[in-house]
Amino acid sequence: MPEAPQSGDARCPGVILLHGIARTSASLKKLERALQASGFTTLKIDYSSRSKPISAIVDDIHPAIVHFAERDAPLHFVAHSMGGLVARAYIARHRPARLGRVVMLGTPNRGSEVADLLQGFLPYRAFYGPAGLELTTTPAAAPNALPAIDYPVGVIAGNRFIDPVAGLFVLPKPNDGRVSVQSTMLSGMTDHVVVKASHTGLLRHPVAIEQTIAFLQDSRFRAASVT
Repeated sequence: MPEAPQSGDARCPGVILLHGIARTSASLKKLERALQASGFTTLKIDYSSRSKPISAIVDDIHPAIVHFAERDAPLHFVAHSMGGLVARAYIARHRPARLGRVVMLGTPNRGSEVADLLQGFLPYRAFYGPAGLELTTTPAAAPNALPAIDYPVGVIAGNRFIDPVAGLFVLPKPNDGRVSVQSTMLSGMTDHVVVKASHTGLLRHPVAIEQTIAFLQDSRFRAASVT
């Protein structure tokens, strides 16, 4: 269930926070606190990432976003991993009237080579469910089938990995252990930056957090922090 807005008032810019597959909104807590300290009002949303396809997830999160979007302020999205695809799908179907900017951290915008490799294995299919099968690099899969963007998007990629098998032998280099830097690229994106962090580490990395806030404020990343 979505949480109530955590800070600010109706005039503060709002940020919808969307977690990745097999994660929960708790994974976004450090990032959320930094956003609140920078003057944003936040709404974390938990969704059934392992049991429903992306289109059904969009339906599930819509009521909470509609209510939050009633505020007289810009509405931004910050999303980790598959959450970025959920954000793209949501905006395509239910574009908010005051849509602001979107930041994606480690989102497989061109699909996941890991999903390509594992989609035929029962444990992968059982654990990651319908959405996991939508993350492949094929043209018909969700990452490549979503409409083109026409709003400001900043993409943050990681280039460090913890899992040596995926990082060294499955994914093109550089990668974050789950998503390659090249797969995070999105046609029409406003800006792109690479941070020395793993896929899950992006949510805690101080540079990634700083860059997220910078893009929401200025529609660009800060070159001085690119490491």
